[in-house]
Amino acid sequence: MRPVEWDDQAVRRELDLVLGSEGFARNERLSRFLRFVVERRLEGRDPELKESVIAIEIFGRSPDYNPRRDPIVRTEATRLRARLSQYYVSEGKDDALIIELPKGGYSPCFHQSTPAFAMRPAPPAVEKTPHHWLWFAIAGGCCAVALAAAILWTQRQKAPIPIAVLPLTNLSQDPANDYFPDGLTDEIIRNLSVLDGLAVRSQTSSFAFKRIPRDVREAGRQLDVEYILQGSVIRAGQQLRINVQLVRVRDGFPLWSGRYDRELTDVFAIQDEISRGIVNSLRLKLGRGRRHYETSVEAYDLYLRGRASIQPPAGQENFAVASFEHAIAKDPLFAPAYAGLAAIRALRSGLFSLDTSDEIPKMRAAAQKAIELDPLLPEAHEALGMAYAREAEWVRSEQSFRRAIELDPNRSETREHFALYLLWPLDRTEEALRELRLAEKADPLSQLVRWLFASMLPSVGRYDEAARYAALAQNASLLGRARYLEGKTAEAIQILEKAFQGGVGIRPGSEIRAFLGYAYARSNRREEAETLAVGTNPFNQAVIFAGLGDKERALEAMEHSTAAGPFRVGRQLTWPELAVIRNDPRMEALRKKLGLPQ
Repeated sequence: MRPVEWDDQAVRRELDLVLGSEGFARNERLSRFLRFVVERRLEGRDPELKESVIAIEIFGRSPDYNPRRDPIVRTEATRLRARLSQYYVSEGKDDALIIELPKGGYSPCFHQSTPAFAMRPAPPAVEKTPHHWLWFAIAGGCCAVALAAAILWTQRQKAPIPIAVLPLTNLSQDPANDYFPDGLTDEIIRNLSVLDGLAVRSQTSSFAFKRIPRDVREAGRQLDVEYILQGSVIRAGQQLRINVQLVRVRDGFPLWSGRYDRELTDVFAIQDEISRGIVNSLRLKLGRGRRHYETSVEAYDLYLRGRASIQPPAGQENFAVASFEHAIAKDPLFAPAYAGLAAIRALRSGLFSLDTSDEIPKMRAAAQKAIELDPLLPEAHEALGMAYAREAEWVRSEQSFRRAIELDPNRSETREHFALYLLWPLDRTEEALRELRLAEKADPLSQLVRWLFASMLPSVGRYDEAARYAALAQNASLLGRARYLEGKTAEAIQILEKAFQGGVGIRPGSEIRAFLGYAYARSNRREEAETLAVGTNPFNQAVIFAGLGDKERALEAMEHSTAAGPFRVGRQLTWPELAVIRNDPRMEALRKKLGLPQ
């Protein structure tokens, strides 16, 4: 091996491969150690790679750490060197780059791998006899056909296998334990989603089948998958019984099943065994899976409570925040709890709240801590992307979203938020719609995806398609909007009035007030439109005033909306209802103030 002038990105890609390997994925302590020394080396901070610093930063020792009394760093360094050597003679034998921790120090080295084989001599020339050219031509043609067939077969083999995990049934006597199988289902989905060769349906679509009779073939048809994992959980104190079964959709044939009667402390090992059972049954390679963590039962239980509380119905956001914060208090090194906290803070700030200043720094801090503890967590990068978008740091935001997608291309939530928080506000709506198409493929039954399509399509003038998605989402507000944009104002008013009077969206910040007010204004029902403009947020007022043709009041209302942040204002300015003020110089000044493109 020879030292090389390394490329930082190449080293980080190699680090990801090593940390995702079997020898490291289940050992959080060695993973943190390796990640710390490699990152410090890449940042040019070699002087910090001292025994005392590592003991404090990685192993939680106090500032008065004495290496003579506590040789933990040297002991773990020896284990780390052995684990790296084991990796490069097994899973990493074909890696182009090698990370090494030389003896006697803690600054890693990076080497090119030794070629796996030497140059072979060319075969002897074939002496041609008359007419042999014909046989060579025939053989060449056969080889070409065989090669084409092999390429086609390989492409088909590489196509990811669509699979869904249905919500695990809670067989415990206490319904209050529902959070545990729900959270465990979510974790299994997330573990499988990063495995090569699988296209895993997102949690929101899978949970459409919770508490309803399950016909595997019908569920498979709706989810557009070839295989379904289903099962049940019984939890009694610290005892677990988990039964799972992998079923082939086309004929209902059970390919694999697993039964686990274990202690609660074995929950990580059970998840790993389930992943391996599926991978082996489908003849896939395990490859790089999701990191498994070493944490306490208490911290993991609180984490699962938080994960389950993120899902619908709404109104559990505060409980989720508390659950994640308690999990972090139990284990300050548990990266997924920080990622969950960042995600729920992003959601809690709300789509219509006008002041998120208190949430943004907390959201960013939690996401950055999660990434510091585990750079491979896609949801942490996603949450950081949302935080950056709220502060108009568009380049950083896009980098974070794309990194999250790179780490987990199956994660529909990342694509949804990428479209909602960055692409649409920057008037890159066609790009946003492409991301939603990919999200829809992974999450075909998601009401959020349908809502986003129905909300976004009017910005590019596709009103009939917006109406179709609004109907699928059962969203009367967006359906009424699509109808008046199609020129069917009377029908729109009928739809919107029925929804409004039925109690849908009568809270002051709801968009239905804006849409109904705009429809009234376009129908010359000015007094009713003015009434709806009272007591609502500046966004809604701007839409209603634009419908009334009152450009000055519409501009004034938009100028009062800056507290909502750049990503909300940017989205609003793409709406066709606001075309009358979009190119006004005052809107150009507002864009500049908020960091939006001109």
